[in-house]
Amino acid sequence: MSGTGITDVVRAEFDACLAGADEDGALGLAVGLVASGLSAEEVLLGLVAPAQVTVGEKWASGEWTVAREHAATHVSRRTVDAVAAAARGTARTPAGAGSQGHVLVACSDGEWHVLPSHILAEVLRLRGFHVRSLGGDVSPYGLLSDVHQNGPDLVALSCTLPWNLPRAHRQIETCRSAGVPVMAGGPGFGPEGMWAYPLGADLYAADARRAAEALLSRWPPELRGESSVQAGAVEAYAMLVRQHPGLLEHSVCALRDGFPGLRGRSGVEHEEDAEFVGRLLDSLAAAVFMDDERVFTGQLAFAAGFLTARSVDPGCLREIVDALAGRLSESPRALEKLSAGRRWLAEQGEDLRRQG
Repeated sequence: MSGTGITDVVRAEFDACLAGADEDGALGLAVGLVASGLSAEEVLLGLVAPAQVTVGEKWASGEWTVAREHAATHVSRRTVDAVAAAARGTARTPAGAGSQGHVLVACSDGEWHVLPSHILAEVLRLRGFHVRSLGGDVSPYGLLSDVHQNGPDLVALSCTLPWNLPRAHRQIETCRSAGVPVMAGGPGFGPEGMWAYPLGADLYAADARRAAEALLSRWPPELRGESSVQAGAVEAYAMLVRQHPGLLEHSVCALRDGFPGLRGRSGVEHEEDAEFVGRLLDSLAAAVFMDDERVFTGQLAFAAGFLTARSVDPGCLREIVDALAGRLSESPRALEKLSAGRRWLAEQGEDLRRQG
């Protein structure tokens, strides 16, 4: 029995349901746990959340296709809804639900990984908060409009992918302009949330349970964050965004020149190549914005593993970095991050060759 009260056998059974996109099996198992006396929060955080992490790992390793990952994620979302509904139908639903305060939950602009914010919203409801959830890819305008219309005490902002950090900054600044504090959460804010406070967040929580506990112990939340993003970094980031189409085309061409085997790719494969290079560009831009090379080298690390798992030579990453450096000679901030990327690739070269 694990610390959450969920056995390894139960975990394996739920994982199998996700692997087979068995919605009925997953819902029956999870709701059955609630009916047997396990708290809905335990089921959400001790079963569904870790199982979804495994789903992401299987996609990243190449074991699962994108379609299979999407099917499993759909089952996870339906399970969260079913567990929450089951909890509302039991005596374990907190008396005076909504009495703790009003929290608006949203994903940062460009962020489509909705499940973590969905779990957070349900955990906060279970703890007695009134919660509105806006889902994924929330624009600053949409967020500001909802804040003005509904007057939340706090905005809980989820970001899974570090290249969305500049957009998350806009969301945080939007909330601060309206006088509403922000709690940041999600791996996009870096290990232990190291990029949350530089963006101006007032609070950071690594997971839904810690978010709920932090809010219950510090309510009402205070507006105390302050952005440390530099004006020069914002200007350099904006320049990279403007140059993105040209940089993307140049990098893809350089990649195919350096790796002739890629020249015959077309259609869907060509789009996949462009998307892959585009994510590296986005990560470079975010690294410039944050003035932190780890945003870029972290994406290189992910990309190296991603390519190796698909039997693609990760040496192509050096080709992309060199191509970008050739086009960004007048951007010292970008060159600095690209140099850090080169150093990382050089340090990992032996391991990458061995893995390839």
